[in-house]
Amino acid sequence: MLLAIDVGNTQTVVGIFESVDNDTLLEHWRLSTVTERTADEYALLIVQFLNLANLTLKDITGIAYSSSVPQVTSEIRQSSNRWLKVPLIVVEPGIKTGMPILYDNPKEVGADRITNAVAAYERFKGPTIVVDLGTATTFDAISKNGEYLGGAITPGIQISMEALFKEAAALRSVELVEPKRAIGKSTVESLQSGAIYGFVSQVDGICERFEEELGKSTVVATGGLAVLVTGLSKKIKFHDPWLTLHGLRIIFSRNISLD
Repeated sequence: MLLAIDVGNTQTVVGIFESVDNDTLLEHWRLSTVTERTADEYALLIVQFLNLANLTLKDITGIAYSSSVPQVTSEIRQSSNRWLKVPLIVVEPGIKTGMPILYDNPKEVGADRITNAVAAYERFKGPTIVVDLGTATTFDAISKNGEYLGGAITPGIQISMEALFKEAAALRSVELVEPKRAIGKSTVESLQSGAIYGFVSQVDGICERFEEELGKSTVVATGGLAVLVTGLSKKIKFHDPWLTLHGLRIIFSRNISLD
């Protein structure tokens, strides 16, 4: 079985695949990203997750890993070396992804963005746009030939709202849900309208501009906050909350065979 781990700035996603060559995701979990965790603490968390699925460390034959938080990577390496002792693939420069990176400096592209792009192209083929709504909202463009072309990065929904509440004394935190109407009749509704519909318009607007350069494309959304905008967007056609995990499985298979 393959253990896939994606460490984001806010959340870490963990998944278990039946095998490297089987895209069946047996189980998945989300937890807070805590940079202070040690290698042993990560091992303990993994054991606890596996127990929930009636599995043990002995069932794991490989680990695929990507991270937006460099300080966590060394702890994951140590945890793998000490406790799991199975092949570990970290998405970083030098790893075979099967996707040309047409970026001025390919090393600048986040591991999660490359992983998402690999998974999206493998699934949809042709021109593809990945919208990852997390701490930041990232847009990634893949050509019809499977080349990573680049993208756009904007502040995410949550941190944008937190900044607004911090700087505007008269405004307070609200639940991020779709409002009853676009024209808010209260401060809460007005904030919800601005946050939800504002970001939906941002997603659709950037995707439209991408398509002016890329051509008609398949748009897939992922990330912890994607559920807030996917159903309201005119451009997003698919929602895959585990896209990064699937990309990790594919990249692992292109680097190591467990047969």
